[in-house]
Amino acid sequence: MRIAITAQGRDLNAPVDPRFGRAACFVVVDTETGAVSVVDNTQSLNAPQGAGIQAGKTVVDLGVKALITGHVGPKAFATLTAGGVAVYTGAAGDVGGAVEQFKAGTLKPADAATVEGHWV
Repeated sequence: MRIAITAQGRDLNAPVDPRFGRAACFVVVDTETGAVSVVDNTQSLNAPQGAGIQAGKTVVDLGVKALITGHVGPKAFATLTAGGVAVYTGAAGDVGGAVEQFKAGTLKPADAATVEGHWV
């Protein structure tokens, strides 16, 4: 399964970014093959508004089945779930650790946004 993790850096040792819409990038991991790629989120990071929606569209277009992040707002959550992406919030530590938590089943899917819009 391909999953995306919000990250402050470009590899598995990078800290998980607690923000979804304004995360620096998304680390995409195939949990079956271990393949890793990185997708830049600069267009949303620097957006004056609508960062969550734009980042949500980016993640949906990646074709991932799950997103791991710290927090997600209501518009981003709606965009992701409409695109068939399960959202896992509350992740902390590094990206590699978040992947292992996901694979072990210790992260639970969110059923709603965890912050109000425009969280910085």
